[in-house]
Amino acid sequence: MEKLQITSATPNSALLDLPWRQPLAGWPADVLAALPRGISRHVVRFVRLDGRVLAIKETSESIAFREYEMLRQLRKLEIPSVKPVGVVTGRLSDSGEQLEAALVTEHLAFSLPYRSVFSQALRDETANRLIDALAVLLVRLHLTGFFWGDVSLSNTLFRRDANQFAAYLVDAETGALHRELTHGQREYDLELARVNIIGELMDLAAGELLDEEVDEIGIGNSLVERYTELWQALTGVEAFHADERWRIAARIDQLNELGFDVGELSITTDIDGTTVQIQPQVVDAGHHSRRLFKLTGLDVQDNQARRLLNDLDSYQAATERQEDDEQLVAHDWLQNVFHPTIRAVPRELRRKLEPAQLYHEILDHRWYISEQAQRDVPMPETVASYVENVLQHRPDEKAILGLTPGEEAEAGPEADYFHYAAADPDDDPAR
Repeated sequence: MEKLQITSATPNSALLDLPWRQPLAGWPADVLAALPRGISRHVVRFVRLDGRVLAIKETSESIAFREYEMLRQLRKLEIPSVKPVGVVTGRLSDSGEQLEAALVTEHLAFSLPYRSVFSQALRDETANRLIDALAVLLVRLHLTGFFWGDVSLSNTLFRRDANQFAAYLVDAETGALHRELTHGQREYDLELARVNIIGELMDLAAGELLDEEVDEIGIGNSLVERYTELWQALTGVEAFHADERWRIAARIDQLNELGFDVGELSITTDIDGTTVQIQPQVVDAGHHSRRLFKLTGLDVQDNQARRLLNDLDSYQAATERQEDDEQLVAHDWLQNVFHPTIRAVPRELRRKLEPAQLYHEILDHRWYISEQAQRDVPMPETVASYVENVLQHRPDEKAILGLTPGEEAEAGPEADYFHYAAADPDDDPAR
């Protein structure tokens, strides 16, 4: 007789309390978390366990273990992806029927599936930001030698990143890691992404869940354009005259501005030394987030880090401390500006957004009301206005909908719209 077995790098005995003897589709409502789900070829359910929300997917044992190991490798490579928790095998129903294995991952807090984002008549620029995020993710995967094999919006989750989005890989079932991808492998992934995106958007349009102005084919093609531009910027060879060596620093600055650090740069010259060629060999994403973490200990998305660093620079200038040690200034900014601003938001409303995103939106709101009032509005007044006019009307984006599974079913397709009605950063009422 087969016995239930849980394989996990971080064992949690509470997993044993879940109803593994039942098919996932029939799990009782009292163990489920009512969260928006993307489209999947497998049965997927969310559960609350020990203060966490876990995603559970039924699949074959071999696929479950393969995906589990693939996600572990991606996490080690610091690729944005969901965190694998374990694989459950040896499942038998009460009648002795063998059930499929289950892959358990940790749900990505504050994340949105594409259907929750796209089904709100979003503006074209917001759709483009989502595609930009997916293009960045695909480039990062390809730089590490990861062939996805099933690139789509359905296999991606999106999180706010200041005025942009960050994309996370959800499904690594068809993926494979190589030392380096061939041009053909990259082109296959890219064309598959283009076709899948167009199909997914057309599906939304057929269900009248997409704004009529959205060009589905144009958005799919824009992914290819954005990917190609970014890949060229990160890997392209640049040639220049030997007396233009300043262009080496300019290339590094360009990559830093894109959010990448240069770990290794190949520099070659021709025989007579008149022409120099440079090509990045190793690039690592997260330039701004690494710098902010080093200065403050805040671990945030890269565009959020860029915004917070700009505010730190403004604080340094306003306090006339340009000559002081940057880490000391950063410590004072953290203690005197960032933390007090977050604490000024009522505790019950803080969970609606990540702290860095909350601070970013408060800065945006400060600019807006200062422009309206034709004066520099102080931060305490800004926070009060933001809470009253914006935050209290926003959905709780920690991915807890506030509906029981039964209520979600009764609410129908409008439930996702209601709870994610402000998913477009441009649609906040006080902007």
